Amino acid sequence: MKISIFGLGYVGCVSLACLAENGHNVTGVDVVPHKIDLINKGKATIIEKDIDEILLANWEKGNISATSNYKEAVLNTEISIICVGTPSDVNGHLNLNAIYQTAEQIGAALKEKDGFHIAIIRSTVLPGTNEKIGNIIAEHSGKKRNEGFAVVSNPEFLREGSAVKDYYNPPVTVIGTDSDFASQKISEMYEGINAPIKKTNIEIAELIKYVNNSFHALKVSFANEVGNICKKMNIDSHELMDLFCMDTQLNLSPYYLKPGFAFGGSCLPKDLKAFKTMAHDFYLESPVLNSILDSNESQKNQALNLILNKKSKKVGILGLSFKKGTDDLRYSPVVELAESLLGKGFSVSIYDRNVNISKISGTNKAYIDKHIPHLSELISDDLKKVIEDSETIIISHNVPEFKDVNLRFSNKHFIDLVKVKDIVPSANYEGICW
Repeated sequence: MKISIFGLGYVGCVSLACLAENGHNVTGVDVVPHKIDLINKGKATIIEKDIDEILLANWEKGNISATSNYKEAVLNTEISIICVGTPSDVNGHLNLNAIYQTAEQIGAALKEKDGFHIAIIRSTVLPGTNEKIGNIIAEHSGKKRNEGFAVVSNPEFLREGSAVKDYYNPPVTVIGTDSDFASQKISEMYEGINAPIKKTNIEIAELIKYVNNSFHALKVSFANEVGNICKKMNIDSHELMDLFCMDTQLNLSPYYLKPGFAFGGSCLPKDLKAFKTMAHDFYLESPVLNSILDSNESQKNQALNLILNKKSKKVGILGLSFKKGTDDLRYSPVVELAESLLGKGFSVSIYDRNVNISKISGTNKAYIDKHIPHLSELISDDLKKVIEDSETIIISHNVPEFKDVNLRFSNKHFIDLVKVKDIVPSANYEGICW
């Protein structure tokens, strides 16, 4: 199939490469010239495991290209996938301007197209957005829904750091549309994906991601609170939660149920706020949802207080992005931690092998410029130097190179926020809640 993808961020770039790997011809569309240039050189716009090899291989085959010309992209493809950002405002409402602008562009292009076209909403949106997108496309194209075009809600379930693996192995492929033809076409597009296909109504397809991510956020906070109590009672929280997770009949899966640091990133906080806002807008009380962010903020304070209690002014941070295997700094709780320490007059040194200041762009760059504008002066690619220049070291990524740092630098104090796998406990080491 010939497919166009609007938005070349995380979801768009991964979809571009993986669809091409499955034999489709894919054109990326973006307003950022730098992203277009990267794709047209066979390079990924993100840092993500396996993405570079897949994208380059399919670019060399001629299956991948990028352009800023939305009209050309729509006219030359049969399916357009919308992957543009949906940031939340201070009140938790989503800003869907980019989604609506993309719908206007697709509609304007369809005005000049004879064939049937399918628009897929891959971005996370609120219920009712599919209908509005259909109205916008109809208005700008002069065509009727399900006669000249169809709109499909097809939420993604990708985690940064394992997005390629998740693309090929999602828990389920959700297709929500009022067009049988489009439903069958999208099912064919996903042939070869290791997941059942669930065809459902549009509103359920739009809402499932919020339910998923709100529950994921709940699991993180629940496990952290258990861990904090366990630490006070000198109980091994990880052994306890391992036992808890053995119940796969009632307790679901073990994912996220590990005591540690606060959740962050561009999905869980935003989607949780949106879900809370939905309840508020309907005048519903939602005490559990309302408490999750409070608990998450408390976990950030827990980490900050651990550091402040050490009374050492030189702090090293090992891992700045919101999770390992990515360069995404947006809403990273570690960025917030660093910002708080700098505001209190601490000297902060940072090591993160995935964060390259010269390559940070778009909303990622805007976020870090707002919170740590002089990051380039603090970050280093020399792990040993960062540790030697610090007195207290914060471990925020669970990666092999941090495994024995507490033993290799016995004169430093280490605070582990993620429970580095198989790390050896020592007098100069403590976990945030174990």
